[in-house]
Amino acid sequence: MFNLFRKKKDSEPAGSFPVTTDIHSHILPGIDDGSPDIATSLKLVQGFYDLGYKKLVATPHVIGDFYRNTPEIINAKLESLKDACAAAGIDIQLSAAAEYMLDDYFLDLLKKEQLLTVHENLLLTELPYSVPASNVEELVFAIITSGYKPILAHPERYFYYHHNFSEYERLKELGFSLQVNLLSLTGYYGSPVAKAAKYIFENDLADFVGTDMHHARHLENLSSNATNIILNKYIAGKAFNNF
Repeated sequence: MFNLFRKKKDSEPAGSFPVTTDIHSHILPGIDDGSPDIATSLKLVQGFYDLGYKKLVATPHVIGDFYRNTPEIINAKLESLKDACAAAGIDIQLSAAAEYMLDDYFLDLLKKEQLLTVHENLLLTELPYSVPASNVEELVFAIITSGYKPILAHPERYFYYHHNFSEYERLKELGFSLQVNLLSLTGYYGSPVAKAAKYIFENDLADFVGTDMHHARHLENLSSNATNIILNKYIAGKAFNNF
């Protein structure tokens, strides 16, 4: 399994951005709560490029009650963004998967169709924010027995795990890989989320990182010097295998 940390080269500046591949963003135009249009998408992709990113995997939401995005919808938006980037001269590798909410609609999809993966059989998933899922064990079992390896997006943001950080070890034992949002480390989502994110890193539980990029505010915060210092503290020097 790969992860999204790369080892810095001696020739790189000490403050260089420590990640070059993103597996979690909402940069496809007009299909979820991320970029509303192609012009915004281009600005976000340009921001990634300026930070030093080489590859982006766009992951629009698939949620039964809100965003029933299909592979056809997602891939059509991907092609339009690729064309726009080529016309704008932005040389970056783009692909698309999805961020699947683990709801009843997801279970139907799991039975009926091939799901969009980040890489090979790696499937990006998320849990509800408001209440813990009562059937996490069954969900993971269904995903794994269907041939996928589940990545859980931003576990540090589920407040119901904040009272007991050992739940992160349990999620790993169940079969999840954990993907932490970069901005979680900075306090962008609040101090409880930052505390949880730092626990995950300090206990070597993070398998992947992502931007969860939705809008210009995310890009602005990600591009700040203060963020760069924090990210280099937790991420720089970790092993990174490209894909």
